[in-house]
Amino acid sequence: MEMIWFILFAILLAGYFALEGFDLGVGLLLPLLGRTRESRDRMVAAIAPFVLANEVWLVAVAGALFGVYPLLEGEVLFKLYPLVVAMLLSWVVRDAGLWFRRRLDGARWRGFWDAMIAFGSLGLSFGWGMAIHAAATGFETPVVHPVGIMLGAVVTLLFAFHGWTFLAWRTPGTFGASRSGRALAVSALVAAVPALGMLVGAMPYLLDHSAPPATLNVLSVMVLPFAPIVLGAQIWVWRTFRPGKDAFRLPSFF
Repeated sequence: MEMIWFILFAILLAGYFALEGFDLGVGLLLPLLGRTRESRDRMVAAIAPFVLANEVWLVAVAGALFGVYPLLEGEVLFKLYPLVVAMLLSWVVRDAGLWFRRRLDGARWRGFWDAMIAFGSLGLSFGWGMAIHAAATGFETPVVHPVGIMLGAVVTLLFAFHGWTFLAWRTPGTFGASRSGRALAVSALVAAVPALGMLVGAMPYLLDHSAPPATLNVLSVMVLPFAPIVLGAQIWVWRTFRPGKDAFRLPSFF
């Protein structure tokens, strides 16, 4: 049972990096590719149908982490407290930008919230790299560490590349390139590499610190029946909003 839940946790974390990675990547690219108001609107419209569905993976990762590996809760929240707070604030700021940017039409209003989207995306991307480094070293190194900073930069660049590939797939030619679904799948795998690398290194530790078998059995009964529903919803989103399907429509909530 410990191995089954480790595999599920790995799928959830890698899935979050692969899916939310392009959302954050588009946010990172907003100041670079969004030279005009129209181009920024199109970039946000491209990711709008996927954002909430992708964030479900983060909720699932957090639930699995604290349910399957309860001993890590203290490690993550205590030793990484400043980083966790910074990442949560970045998440709030990024989502607030997505929700509020079109509530008013003023250039300053939109410019401010567009900047918040980019800033929040940067904070989350960079923070994930630093968190992966801390987890890979058993939370024994300082939160701000040269290798952690370097890994934060790497994750940020990978997410930016993934976001660019997503835009080239979702809105072919609009931002100077066109990419196939296969290319998007490859960039998703590349974006998930840091998370997968950390999990491979941390596998013995995680297996040794899993919750008791009785707890894992209860979690299996409570959680696993809902997995097909979540997967089906994700497939529906991707089939409904594939390229050419309302790629430039601006949802009212964004």
